[in-house]
Amino acid sequence: MNFNSPNGIEMEDSADTRPILIVPYMWIGDFVRGHTVVRVLKQRWPNRPVDLLVTPLCAPLVDYMPGVRAGIVWNLPRSRLALAKQRGLATELRARGYGTALVLPRTWKAAIAPALAGIPERVGFFGEARFGLINRMRWGEKALPRFIDKNAALALPDSTPLPPEWPVPQLVVPPEETARWRQASGLGTGPAVALGPGSVGASKRWTYYPEAARLLIERGLDVWVVGGPGEKALAQEIVSATGGKARDLTGTDLRNGILAMAAASVAISNDSGLMHIAAAIGTPTMGIFGPTSPYLWAPLNGLAATVLQTKSKLACQPCQRTVCTMNNHRCMRDIAASDVADIAQRVMAQSSVR
Repeated sequence: MNFNSPNGIEMEDSADTRPILIVPYMWIGDFVRGHTVVRVLKQRWPNRPVDLLVTPLCAPLVDYMPGVRAGIVWNLPRSRLALAKQRGLATELRARGYGTALVLPRTWKAAIAPALAGIPERVGFFGEARFGLINRMRWGEKALPRFIDKNAALALPDSTPLPPEWPVPQLVVPPEETARWRQASGLGTGPAVALGPGSVGASKRWTYYPEAARLLIERGLDVWVVGGPGEKALAQEIVSATGGKARDLTGTDLRNGILAMAAASVAISNDSGLMHIAAAIGTPTMGIFGPTSPYLWAPLNGLAATVLQTKSKLACQPCQRTVCTMNNHRCMRDIAASDVADIAQRVMAQSSVR
Protein backbone atom coordinates (compact mmCIF):
# COMPACT_ATOMS: atom_id res chain seq x y z
CA MET A 1 0.00 0.00 0.00
CA ASN A 2 1.18 3.50 -0.80
CA PHE A 3 -0.63 6.14 1.24
CA ASN A 4 1.04 9.09 -0.41
CA SER A 5 -1.87 11.53 -0.46
CA PRO A 6 -2.65 14.02 2.31
CA ASN A 7 -6.03 12.35 2.78
CA GLY A 8 -4.55 8.88 3.28
CA ILE A 9 -6.18 7.54 0.08
CA GLU A 10 -4.30 4.65 -1.47
CA MET A 11 -2.86 5.08 -4.97
CA GLU A 12 -3.42 2.02 -7.14
CA ASP A 13 -2.09 0.85 -10.51
CA SER A 14 -0.71 3.95 -12.27
CA ALA A 15 -0.59 1.99 -15.55
CA ASP A 16 -4.39 1.61 -15.61
CA THR A 17 -5.79 4.02 -18.22
CA ARG A 18 -9.38 2.77 -18.56
CA PRO A 19 -11.81 5.71 -18.40
CA ILE A 20 -14.21 6.07 -15.48
CA LEU A 21 -17.76 7.44 -15.64
CA ILE A 22 -19.45 9.09 -12.68
CA VAL A 23 -23.25 9.28 -12.66
CA PRO A 24 -23.74 12.05 -10.07
CA TYR A 25 -26.69 13.66 -8.38
CA MET A 26 -27.91 16.44 -10.65
CA TRP A 27 -28.99 19.10 -8.16
CA ILE A 28 -26.47 21.95 -8.48
CA GLY A 29 -25.08 21.76 -4.94
CA ASP A 30 -24.86 17.97 -5.01
CA PHE A 31 -23.16 18.11 -8.42
CA VAL A 32 -20.52 20.48 -7.04
CA ARG A 33 -19.95 18.22 -4.04
CA GLY A 34 -19.48 15.35 -6.48
CA HIS A 35 -16.12 16.86 -7.42
CA THR A 36 -14.76 15.31 -4.24
CA VAL A 37 -15.46 11.92 -5.84
CA VAL A 38 -13.45 12.99 -8.89
CA ARG A 39 -10.51 13.97 -6.70
CA VAL A 40 -10.58 10.68 -4.78
CA LEU A 41 -10.58 8.72 -8.04
CA LYS A 42 -7.66 10.73 -9.41
CA GLN A 43 -5.69 10.02 -6.24
CA ARG A 44 -6.39 6.29 -6.61
CA TRP A 45 -5.80 6.11 -10.36
CA PRO A 46 -3.90 9.20 -11.58
CA ASN A 47 -3.93 8.04 -15.22
CA ARG A 48 -7.55 6.98 -15.58
CA PRO A 49 -9.62 9.73 -17.28
CA VAL A 50 -12.77 10.69 -15.38
CA ASP A 51 -15.96 11.83 -17.13
CA LEU A 52 -19.21 13.08 -15.61
CA LEU A 53 -22.74 12.54 -16.82
CA VAL A 54 -24.34 15.98 -16.66
CA THR A 55 -27.59 17.78 -17.42
CA PRO A 56 -27.61 20.88 -19.65
CA LEU A 57 -28.24 22.99 -16.53
CA CYS A 58 -25.11 21.81 -14.69
CA ALA A 59 -22.90 21.50 -17.79
CA PRO A 60 -21.06 24.84 -17.29
CA LEU A 61 -19.70 23.58 -13.95
CA VAL A 62 -17.67 20.88 -15.70
CA ASP A 63 -15.57 23.52 -17.48
CA TYR A 64 -14.16 24.65 -14.13
CA MET A 65 -13.59 21.24 -12.48
CA PRO A 66 -9.94 20.11 -12.41
CA GLY A 67 -9.46 16.44 -13.17
CA VAL A 68 -12.60 16.03 -15.30
CA ARG A 69 -11.89 15.03 -18.89
CA ALA A 70 -15.38 15.63 -20.26
CA GLY A 71 -19.02 16.10 -19.39
CA ILE A 72 -21.50 13.81 -21.15
CA VAL A 73 -24.47 16.15 -21.57
CA TRP A 74 -27.71 14.16 -21.58
CA ASN A 75 -31.14 15.20 -20.37
CA LEU A 76 -33.05 12.25 -18.89
CA PRO A 77 -36.57 13.22 -17.72
CA ARG A 78 -37.09 13.05 -13.95
CA SER A 79 -40.68 11.86 -14.11
CA ARG A 80 -40.47 8.87 -16.47
CA LEU A 81 -38.20 6.03 -17.50
CA ALA A 82 -37.62 7.28 -21.11
CA LEU A 83 -36.17 4.03 -22.41
CA ALA A 84 -35.41 5.45 -25.86
CA LYS A 85 -33.25 8.17 -24.28
CA GLN A 86 -31.62 5.58 -22.01
CA ARG A 87 -30.70 3.48 -25.06
CA GLY A 88 -29.31 6.54 -26.84
CA LEU A 89 -27.19 7.38 -23.80
CA ALA A 90 -26.01 3.77 -23.57
CA THR A 91 -24.82 3.94 -27.18
CA GLU A 92 -22.84 7.08 -26.38
CA LEU A 93 -21.30 5.50 -23.26
CA ARG A 94 -20.41 2.26 -25.05
CA ALA A 95 -18.45 4.20 -27.67
CA ARG A 96 -16.29 5.76 -24.96
CA GLY A 97 -15.06 2.42 -23.61
CA TYR A 98 -15.53 2.96 -19.88
CA GLY A 99 -14.02 0.38 -17.54
CA THR A 100 -15.86 1.56 -14.43
CA ALA A 101 -19.04 3.49 -13.67
CA LEU A 102 -19.82 4.95 -10.25
CA VAL A 103 -23.58 5.39 -9.91
CA LEU A 104 -24.07 7.76 -6.98
CA PRO A 105 -27.90 7.99 -6.90
CA ARG A 106 -29.65 4.94 -5.41
CA THR A 107 -32.38 4.88 -8.07
CA TRP A 108 -33.01 2.12 -10.56
CA LYS A 109 -33.20 4.64 -13.40
CA ALA A 110 -29.69 6.02 -12.76
CA ALA A 111 -28.13 2.59 -13.37
CA ILE A 112 -29.93 1.65 -16.61
CA ALA A 113 -27.69 3.31 -19.21
CA PRO A 114 -24.37 2.11 -17.71
CA ALA A 115 -25.77 -1.45 -17.65
CA LEU A 116 -27.09 -1.24 -21.23
CA ALA A 117 -23.69 0.12 -22.28
CA GLY A 118 -22.01 -2.99 -20.88
CA ILE A 119 -19.60 -1.09 -18.63
CA PRO A 120 -17.76 -3.98 -16.94
CA GLU A 121 -17.67 -2.60 -13.39
CA ARG A 122 -20.76 -0.74 -12.15
CA VAL A 123 -20.44 0.42 -8.53
CA GLY A 124 -23.31 1.67 -6.39
CA PHE A 125 -25.17 1.25 -3.12
CA PHE A 126 -28.11 -1.09 -2.81
CA GLY A 127 -31.30 0.70 -3.71
CA GLU A 128 -34.54 -0.12 -5.55
CA ALA A 129 -33.45 -3.74 -6.07
CA ARG A 130 -30.84 -2.90 -8.71
CA PHE A 131 -29.40 -6.42 -8.89
CA GLY A 132 -27.89 -6.93 -12.34
CA LEU A 133 -27.82 -3.23 -13.12
CA ILE A 134 -25.23 -2.71 -10.36
CA ASN A 135 -22.73 -5.56 -10.38
CA ARG A 136 -20.42 -4.22 -7.63
CA MET A 137 -23.08 -3.70 -4.99
CA ARG A 138 -22.16 -1.82 -1.81
CA TRP A 139 -23.95 -2.05 1.53
CA GLY A 140 -24.07 0.00 4.70
CA GLU A 141 -24.99 3.37 3.20
CA LYS A 142 -27.31 4.24 6.09
CA ALA A 143 -24.44 3.93 8.56
CA LEU A 144 -22.49 6.68 6.82
CA PRO A 145 -23.10 10.03 8.54
CA ARG A 146 -23.06 12.57 5.72
CA PHE A 147 -24.08 12.86 2.09
CA ILE A 148 -20.46 13.35 1.05
CA ASP A 149 -19.44 10.17 2.93
CA LYS A 150 -22.08 8.15 1.05
CA ASN A 151 -20.86 9.45 -2.32
CA ALA A 152 -17.10 9.46 -1.87
CA ALA A 153 -17.06 6.01 -0.22
CA LEU A 154 -17.99 4.57 -3.63
CA ALA A 155 -14.67 5.84 -5.00
CA LEU A 156 -12.75 3.72 -2.46
CA PRO A 157 -12.30 -0.06 -2.43
CA ASP A 158 -15.18 -1.89 -0.76
CA SER A 159 -15.04 -1.94 3.06
CA THR A 160 -12.22 0.63 3.20
CA PRO A 161 -12.43 2.87 6.30
CA LEU A 162 -13.25 6.47 5.52
CA PRO A 163 -10.22 8.79 5.48
CA PRO A 164 -9.88 11.42 8.22
CA GLU A 165 -10.92 14.06 5.70
CA TRP A 166 -12.02 14.17 2.07
CA PRO A 167 -10.43 16.34 -0.61
CA VAL A 168 -12.63 19.40 -1.00
CA PRO A 169 -14.50 20.28 -4.20
CA GLN A 170 -12.74 22.77 -6.46
CA LEU A 171 -13.99 25.13 -9.14
CA VAL A 172 -11.15 27.01 -10.84
CA VAL A 173 -12.36 30.13 -12.66
CA PRO A 174 -9.64 32.01 -14.59
CA PRO A 175 -9.40 35.63 -13.34
CA GLU A 176 -9.29 36.95 -16.89
CA GLU A 177 -12.62 35.28 -17.66
CA THR A 178 -14.15 36.86 -14.57
CA ALA A 179 -12.77 40.28 -15.53
CA ARG A 180 -14.16 40.01 -19.08
CA TRP A 181 -17.57 38.97 -17.76
CA ARG A 182 -17.65 41.81 -15.26
CA GLN A 183 -16.76 44.37 -17.94
CA ALA A 184 -19.28 42.96 -20.43
CA SER A 185 -22.00 43.09 -17.76
CA GLY A 186 -21.20 46.71 -16.86
CA LEU A 187 -20.51 45.85 -13.22
CA GLY A 188 -17.48 48.04 -12.60
CA THR A 189 -14.53 47.03 -10.45
CA GLY A 190 -15.66 47.93 -6.92
CA PRO A 191 -16.21 45.46 -4.07
CA ALA A 192 -19.46 43.57 -4.49
CA VAL A 193 -21.65 41.27 -2.43
CA ALA A 194 -23.40 38.45 -4.32
CA LEU A 195 -26.73 37.38 -2.82
CA GLY A 196 -28.20 33.92 -3.38
CA PRO A 197 -31.78 34.31 -2.08
CA GLY A 198 -33.19 31.13 -3.61
CA SER A 199 -33.19 27.49 -2.54
CA VAL A 200 -35.06 24.26 -3.07
CA GLY A 201 -37.75 24.42 -0.39
CA ALA A 202 -39.33 27.55 1.03
CA SER A 203 -38.19 26.84 4.59
CA LYS A 204 -34.51 27.32 3.64
CA ARG A 205 -35.13 30.84 2.32
CA TRP A 206 -34.15 33.75 4.55
CA THR A 207 -36.66 36.51 3.78
CA TYR A 208 -34.72 39.64 4.79
CA TYR A 209 -32.49 39.91 1.73
CA PRO A 210 -34.13 43.19 0.57
CA GLU A 211 -33.32 44.90 3.87
CA ALA A 212 -29.79 43.45 3.98
CA ALA A 213 -29.16 44.62 0.41
CA ARG A 214 -30.27 48.15 1.30
CA LEU A 215 -27.92 48.22 4.30
CA LEU A 216 -24.97 46.95 2.27
CA ILE A 217 -25.52 49.53 -0.47
CA GLU A 218 -25.77 52.30 2.15
CA ARG A 219 -22.31 51.19 3.31
CA GLY A 220 -20.86 51.71 -0.17
CA LEU A 221 -20.94 48.17 -1.54
CA ASP A 222 -22.30 46.91 -4.85
CA VAL A 223 -24.97 44.23 -4.52
CA TRP A 224 -25.73 41.56 -7.11
CA VAL A 225 -28.68 39.16 -6.94
CA VAL A 226 -27.77 35.76 -8.37
CA GLY A 227 -30.06 32.84 -9.22
CA GLY A 228 -32.14 31.11 -11.84
CA PRO A 229 -35.46 32.09 -13.43
CA GLY A 230 -37.27 30.96 -10.28
CA GLU A 231 -35.54 33.75 -8.32
CA LYS A 232 -36.60 36.54 -10.70
CA ALA A 233 -39.41 37.75 -8.43
CA LEU A 234 -37.08 37.74 -5.40
CA ALA A 235 -34.50 39.69 -7.38
CA GLN A 236 -37.05 42.30 -8.41
CA GLU A 237 -38.11 42.71 -4.78
CA ILE A 238 -34.49 43.30 -3.75
CA VAL A 239 -33.85 45.73 -6.60
CA SER A 240 -37.00 47.65 -5.70
CA ALA A 241 -36.03 47.85 -2.01
CA THR A 242 -32.68 49.41 -2.97
CA GLY A 243 -34.17 52.00 -5.32
CA GLY A 244 -32.80 50.17 -8.34
CA LYS A 245 -29.22 50.14 -7.09
CA ALA A 246 -28.91 46.35 -6.67
CA ARG A 247 -28.28 44.46 -9.91
CA ASP A 248 -30.51 41.58 -11.00
CA LEU A 249 -28.19 38.90 -12.44
CA THR A 250 -30.72 36.05 -12.40
CA GLY A 251 -31.15 34.08 -15.61
CA THR A 252 -31.15 30.70 -17.32
CA ASP A 253 -27.39 30.28 -17.81
CA LEU A 254 -25.63 28.89 -14.75
CA ARG A 255 -22.30 30.16 -16.10
CA ASN A 256 -23.37 33.71 -15.19
CA GLY A 257 -23.99 32.55 -11.63
CA ILE A 258 -20.57 30.88 -11.48
CA LEU A 259 -18.81 34.00 -12.75
CA ALA A 260 -20.77 36.25 -10.38
CA MET A 261 -19.73 34.15 -7.41
CA ALA A 262 -16.12 34.19 -8.63
CA ALA A 263 -16.11 37.98 -9.09
CA ALA A 264 -17.80 38.84 -5.78
CA SER A 265 -15.85 39.96 -2.72
CA VAL A 266 -18.22 37.95 -0.51
CA ALA A 267 -21.23 35.72 -1.16
CA ILE A 268 -24.30 35.46 1.07
CA SER A 269 -26.53 32.49 0.36
CA ASN A 270 -29.14 30.19 1.76
CA ASP A 271 -28.36 26.48 1.91
CA SER A 272 -28.37 26.11 -1.87
CA GLY A 273 -26.33 25.22 -4.92
CA LEU A 274 -24.92 28.75 -5.18
CA MET A 275 -23.49 28.44 -1.67
CA HIS A 276 -21.56 25.34 -2.76
CA ILE A 277 -20.41 27.03 -5.98
CA ALA A 278 -19.06 30.08 -4.15
CA ALA A 279 -17.28 27.99 -1.51
CA ALA A 280 -15.70 25.69 -4.11
CA ILE A 281 -14.40 28.73 -6.01
CA GLY A 282 -12.85 30.09 -2.82
CA THR A 283 -14.98 33.22 -2.51
CA PRO A 284 -15.57 34.07 1.19
CA THR A 285 -19.04 32.62 1.68
CA MET A 286 -21.69 33.19 4.33
CA GLY A 287 -24.24 30.38 4.58
CA ILE A 288 -27.59 31.11 6.24
CA PHE A 289 -28.98 27.97 7.88
CA GLY A 290 -32.34 27.39 9.52
CA PRO A 291 -34.08 24.04 9.04
CA THR A 292 -30.97 22.18 7.81
CA SER A 293 -27.82 21.15 9.67
CA PRO A 294 -24.53 22.83 8.71
CA TYR A 295 -22.72 19.66 9.78
CA LEU A 296 -24.61 17.62 7.21
CA TRP A 297 -25.04 20.14 4.40
CA ALA A 298 -22.43 22.91 4.60
CA PRO A 299 -19.66 22.78 1.96
CA LEU A 300 -16.57 20.75 2.80
CA ASN A 301 -14.56 23.80 1.75
CA GLY A 302 -15.67 25.62 4.87
CA LEU A 303 -17.61 28.85 5.20
CA ALA A 304 -16.36 32.29 6.11
CA ALA A 305 -19.42 32.50 8.38
CA THR A 306 -22.23 30.13 9.28
CA VAL A 307 -25.24 32.29 10.14
CA LEU A 308 -27.74 30.72 12.53
CA GLN A 309 -30.53 31.91 14.79
CA THR A 310 -28.86 31.97 18.20
CA LYS A 311 -31.22 33.98 20.40
CA SER A 312 -32.85 30.89 21.84
CA LYS A 313 -32.63 27.15 21.33
CA LEU A 314 -35.38 25.83 19.06
CA ALA A 315 -36.53 22.31 19.83
CA CYS A 316 -37.63 21.77 16.21
CA GLN A 317 -34.24 22.62 14.67
CA PRO A 318 -32.93 21.13 12.46
CA CYS A 319 -36.11 19.66 10.98
CA GLN A 320 -34.81 19.13 7.41
CA ARG A 321 -38.30 19.98 6.11
CA THR A 322 -39.02 21.99 2.98
CA VAL A 323 -41.94 23.83 4.64
CA CYS A 324 -42.04 25.05 8.25
CA THR A 325 -44.57 22.92 10.13
CA MET A 326 -44.42 25.19 13.19
CA ASN A 327 -45.95 28.02 11.10
CA ASN A 328 -43.59 30.65 12.53
CA HIS A 329 -40.28 30.01 10.69
CA ARG A 330 -38.37 31.32 13.70
CA CYS A 331 -35.14 29.57 12.71
CA MET A 332 -34.89 32.05 9.83
CA ARG A 333 -37.13 34.90 10.98
CA ASP A 334 -34.96 35.62 14.03
CA ILE A 335 -31.82 36.25 11.92
CA ALA A 336 -31.67 40.05 11.62
CA ALA A 337 -30.67 41.81 8.39
CA SER A 338 -28.37 44.14 10.33
CA ASP A 339 -26.51 41.14 11.78
CA VAL A 340 -25.96 39.67 8.32
CA ALA A 341 -24.75 43.02 6.92
CA ASP A 342 -22.35 43.44 9.86
CA ILE A 343 -20.94 39.93 9.42
CA ALA A 344 -20.51 40.53 5.67
CA GLN A 345 -18.42 43.62 6.36
CA ARG A 346 -16.25 41.74 8.87
CA VAL A 347 -15.73 38.88 6.42
CA MET A 348 -14.78 41.32 3.68
CA ALA A 349 -12.30 43.13 5.95
CA GLN A 350 -10.71 39.85 7.03
CA SER A 351 -10.37 38.57 3.45
CA SER A 352 -8.76 41.83 2.29
CA VAL A 353 -6.06 41.48 4.94
CA ARG A 354 -5.04 38.00 3.79
